This record gives sequence, structure tokens and C-alpha cells, in this order.
Amino acid sequence: MYGEYTPKEAIELYTKNFVKNYEADALIFQDELEDLENHPTLIPSNLDAEHENELQSNSFYSYYETLSNKVYFNENNLLSFQVNRYNNKGGSATYSSHNNYVINLRTGDLLTEGDIFTPGYDVALQQLFEKVLMQENNVKTVSDLENLGYFGIEEIMPNRNFLIDNKGITYIFNKGEYSAYLLDAPEVFISFDELRMLLKKNTVVSKLAEQ
Repeated sequence: MYGEYTPKEAIELYTKNFVKNYEADALIFQDELEDLENHPTLIPSNLDAEHENELQSNSFYSYYETLSNKVYFNENNLLSFQVNRYNNKGGSATYSSHNNYVINLRTGDLLTEGDIFTPGYDVALQQLFEKVLMQENNVKTVSDLENLGYFGIEEIMPNRNFLIDNKGITYIFNKGEYSAYLLDAPEVFISFDELRMLLKKNTVVSKLAEQ
């Protein structure tokens, strides 16, 4: 959405849209609050203490968003970095995500899985994801993972959300992708030793793996 703008223009437009969306949501909140104040019979009889305190509070509707980034690796003509987003609209209405990017500094292009792996990599990675998740959670079966709050693991596929360093590749599956939202976002690290047969030859990544 903001790719066609300069960084400065993109930030200004993003901020403007964020404020615009907040104002629209705040107006809806204000209208609903006024309706409840003017018509007490509309207040649900099963209102819990938390929501009752919210109605009586003098604090106006608010929410916030935090954006941050972190460089994970910047060597051998590769730059890996992560953009973190945390959005809070009050109570349980929160959202967080981790978006990863790897840039080939020789070309300036974002690396894709097709740039790194040989054909058929998706099936091979699916098996590795499953293996690593079971190891990290100290379980022996996919069913055990499901009991912990994971789902769809037998169909888990590469999601283009990866980081690269001199040891291997780390995939992150954000909350809600293959696990209950209450769980931390699963991070799956796969070493170059396990990936070596899947890597395309003579690429910036395969050369890094050979070091």
C-alpha cells in the first residue's frame, strides 16, 4: 500500500490513516456510550465489573500502536531485519506481528524462497517445521502439539516470513497462523546443515552456508 512512496511520505500517510481510523472508531464509541447513558435500560443485565467500571470512567476511548525494527544480521552482502507491530485497542483487543525481510545488498532485492531453495522445498520444509516444533515443545506427535494449542501443523508451509544469519534460517509464524493466539509466535530455526541439500547452488545464501 505504501511501497510507491518515499519513506518520509509513507510514514506521514500511515500516521494520517491511523489517526483517521482512530477518530472514526472513537466517534462510534462516543455515540454508543451516550446511548447507554441516555437509555440505562439498554445496559446488559449481565455486565461484569470491568465493563461497568469502563462506563463510569472519565477516561475517553483510546488505543495505540507501536512499530519497531531490529537488524538481526548484516554480513556477507545479506541484511536481515524484523519489523514488529503491536496494536492495542483496549482490553483483549490487541494485535501483534513480526514481519521479516532479507535483502541481497548486491542487488538491493528482497530475497524470496524461490531465490534460495530448489524446487520441492515447500514439502521438505514442512517436514522440518513439524520436526522442530515437536522438539521445541518436547512432544512426540502432531497430536501432542495440537493439545498445546497448535493447529494445521500437517499442512504448515513456508510463509515467506524468514530471517537468515550465518547459522541458518529462522521462520516466524505469527499468532493465529498455526497456533492459538494466546501462544507466543512460533519461531522455527533450521540450520544450514539440515538445509544444505535444498539450497540452490552459487547464491549469496549457499555461499554463506559453505563458510
